[in-house]
Amino acid sequence: MCSLHKRLGRMEPPVRREVVEFMSDARSHLWSMRRSKANFFRLMQVFSGFIAAGKWFGDVCQWKNPVTTVLVHVLFIMLVFYPDLILPTIFLYMFLIGLWNYRFRPRVPPHMNTRISYADVAHPDELDEEFDTFPTSKSADLIRMRYDRLRHVAGRIQTVVGDIATQGERLQSLLSWRDPRATAMFLLFCLFTAIILYITPFQVIALCLGFFWMRHPRFRHKVPAAPVNFFRRLPAKTDSLL
Repeated sequence: MCSLHKRLGRMEPPVRREVVEFMSDARSHLWSMRRSKANFFRLMQVFSGFIAAGKWFGDVCQWKNPVTTVLVHVLFIMLVFYPDLILPTIFLYMFLIGLWNYRFRPRVPPHMNTRISYADVAHPDELDEEFDTFPTSKSADLIRMRYDRLRHVAGRIQTVVGDIATQGERLQSLLSWRDPRATAMFLLFCLFTAIILYITPFQVIALCLGFFWMRHPRFRHKVPAAPVNFFRRLPAKTDSLL
């Protein structure tokens, strides 16, 4: 980095050190609370379409708009009996979305956006931490305060990672015989499911599952379903952790 900066500094016009560091993204591996927030909300923006689709399908299953739910049932029946239409329907839908977004296409080149970067709402201490040297040159009290703040953020990440690991261990415990009764019940379920799927046409299975998933709220219960309750009771390694 120093050799590159010195070489570009002798060019005409000379390039300053800040420009070289920004273009080469030399500090990308260093911790920054502001950049972490920006990346998190960028990730949320990427998955916003899937989240919106999930909420829309939830409203369909709850019959918030009966006309929409009936149309979804009709489309579902068509796709089940004519599976060759699934991929053409998906790509046609993407084509229509692209045409709709053409009206809102960007008209100007992209520029530095302080709102996306969260530079306009960043705390002064967060900016001071971002421009700190490595290793740090700040006082011990300030480092302790920043360390406690980092522990708070890392604690949330640790909880999320632990929850994901717990769900994965519960899936593994279905076949590990750690809970003999649960594994035996799951094996019997797999055996009967294999027999039913073998003797029943796929269209019938798909229709039954789809209609059950989108059933009217009158036929739903507020308590968790039996499979969900069974899965939550499966053992995990959380009891063995210190």
